[in-house]
Amino acid sequence: MALPDPTVQSSWLEPIEKAAERMSGHVRRTALEPSSWLAELAGDNTHVALKLENQQVTGSFKARGAFNKLATVVSKGSPTCEPVLASTGNHALACGWAAGRLNLCCEVHVPKTVSAAKLQALQREKNLTVHLSGEDCIDSESSARTAAEASGRPYVSPYNDADVVCGQGTIGKEILEDMPDVDTLLISVGGGGLISGIAAYVKAVKPSVKIIGCQPAASQVMAQSIAVGEIREFPQSETLSDGTAGGIEPGSITFELCRQFVDEWIMVSEETIAKSVKFMVEFHQQIVEGAAGVAVGAFLDQPARFSGHHVAIVICGGRLGFDTLRKILL
Repeated sequence: MALPDPTVQSSWLEPIEKAAERMSGHVRRTALEPSSWLAELAGDNTHVALKLENQQVTGSFKARGAFNKLATVVSKGSPTCEPVLASTGNHALACGWAAGRLNLCCEVHVPKTVSAAKLQALQREKNLTVHLSGEDCIDSESSARTAAEASGRPYVSPYNDADVVCGQGTIGKEILEDMPDVDTLLISVGGGGLISGIAAYVKAVKPSVKIIGCQPAASQVMAQSIAVGEIREFPQSETLSDGTAGGIEPGSITFELCRQFVDEWIMVSEETIAKSVKFMVEFHQQIVEGAAGVAVGAFLDQPARFSGHHVAIVICGGRLGFDTLRKILL
């Protein structure tokens, strides 16, 4: 693996700090909760803390990137524009919430095959205008980009956007402030926006921290792309971690950031993801989504390897359907 370029690291520091200032009073500074249970599994002199982004507004870390992106759009003199996005989940809900805080509306494109429950949830957001476009997520994203380009409005990517990445990077800033002796970070990875922002900030401030990307074994596109040196399509299967599933947009800025700053990758089985979700309910009284279970599972699978370390695990979200949770707990 190539050594991180220090000029790349430092270039992200100021915009992430500005994002933190921009979001102050809007986005929650979530708790960094110690986990004696996980620490005991690893052995003596181990410290583990959970960054509870499942308690963030809208239920996931996505609120940070969405707010920073939309606030930046407003600051550049487009206060009445209607940004466009494509999403059926956390990203859309986050943009709807952020738009409400900024007196904007967003246009969200979703596939015609979206579940009735997800469609109703989006339609309840008064700051979202919902358009049904195509048969799958690729179709709806293409439709959203076409609409944005045709009208000159900004397209809000869930991860392939510098402002979004900077918003997510504020998590790294908070972790370093609350746990200055941290030496290891476990972060779930899909498109890479979350880990890119956190890693860019942390590596600039404390380069010795080990950044570990965690992906479901059923969908490990970023890790596989890094391994071959370019973004490619790879076979995937269904995963409980739907928030990290899927491919990576060609040319995404997160690919190079992951290549530069992620020190190691851990793949997590579906069995371990489910076990991790159950662990969080039983021992921390926290409902977390499958994507968060990936990062917890990376620790649970091999706790001894973290013995003697100061570990922070990012709990990226808590939007888990009741039926799915019931199946996991029973």
